[in-house]
Amino acid sequence: MVKWALIILAAIFLGILAIFFFLRRVWFYRDPVRIPPPGENLILAPADGKIVYIQPFQKGEVVSEKLGKPIRITEITKGPAPDKNGWIIGIYMSPLDVHFNYAPLGGKIIEIIHTPAEVNLPMVDFWEYIRLTYFRRVVNLIGHHYRLVNERLTLFLSHQYLDLALVEIADKFVNKITCFVQPGQEVVKGHKLTFIERGSQVDLIVFSPELKFLVKVGQQVYGGQTPVCQFFPCPRREE
Repeated sequence: MVKWALIILAAIFLGILAIFFFLRRVWFYRDPVRIPPPGENLILAPADGKIVYIQPFQKGEVVSEKLGKPIRITEITKGPAPDKNGWIIGIYMSPLDVHFNYAPLGGKIIEIIHTPAEVNLPMVDFWEYIRLTYFRRVVNLIGHHYRLVNERLTLFLSHQYLDLALVEIADKFVNKITCFVQPGQEVVKGHKLTFIERGSQVDLIVFSPELKFLVKVGQQVYGGQTPVCQFFPCPRREE
């Protein structure tokens, strides 16, 4: 009887190890085919995950209700950004999401800035992680300190009618961010840009105040596939 109990326990243990290995080494690196929906004026989600905030910014500053003060967009991008009005959309990527990132709009890669960090802070605490990953409940992350100090890769994209910035912010346990594009390269909507290890967050920054949003906070989106908002073609103008 004891022998059979040990065999069953060993089988359960090996099964758990097999599942863990599959999730870490196979499922996590899955690369599904993504076909962008039709529509010239659509801005797509750059990553899989849950939308944790959609906030406007004015003259290059976004207000954090948690911190009780404005944050410069340049503090998030760690690079030059125009003092314009626009929107910042935060997407939290759990370990269960696909971790490839895609071009939200066709255009030209103007600049890529990698900002290392001595130590990456945890993106969320334990209960926030449980809420976001397993209960799929939204958590307002815009006031978290890691958004300003963790390692990040920022891609600046120029379109005919507007400019975008894609900020990939590393979590405490992120190994690396692999980039597949380079400055000066032309990309089409849905083009695969990067792969970021494990948990992370992507901020989509759109330097245009006139957008029609097609998603809401708390919604699950899919990179290169889910339309986030619609812009209205018009000549560029100074804010």
